[in-house]
Amino acid sequence: MPDITALILEDHELLRRRFAALDDVSDTEALTVLWQELAALLDVHAACEEEVFYPELLHRHTDDAEDEAEDAIEDHNKIRDAVRETANHAVGSDEWWSAVRRANEENSKHIAEEEREALPDFRHAATPEARERLAVRWTQWRMTHQPPRGVDTDDKDADRYLSAHTS
Repeated sequence: MPDITALILEDHELLRRRFAALDDVSDTEALTVLWQELAALLDVHAACEEEVFYPELLHRHTDDAEDEAEDAIEDHNKIRDAVRETANHAVGSDEWWSAVRRANEENSKHIAEEEREALPDFRHAATPEARERLAVRWTQWRMTHQPPRGVDTDDKDADRYLSAHTS
């Protein structure tokens, strides 16, 4: 039975592995390809969480749902900003690596918080059937938007996001 929290954890592991893979590459062409794939994964993952997971977490009214959603939006914005910053520098340059490291640090911080807070809260608040239904929605969203198609990579206003998704 699919579970939304397991799918999110799978994404997290993939993101960790992709960042680690960058450290083993020095060829500019290979770095470019690996980074393009990773940047797209970061964008798709964040957008899918914002479209599928966090509205449902907010709907469940867990104790810290609003704080967790707000933190996630702010983290996603920092990750997006770092990803965009890489485009301003030559791949493999010190400046490029600095932006990549910032994206990695922000992503690592975000997924650690999510795994420690939002995902356990959601597992306790949602039935297995609800988690399965949401896993199907997650998968459908991903199929529609991968490779990245129609993914909003703009920063979000956390307050506006919370207003739109809380009842």
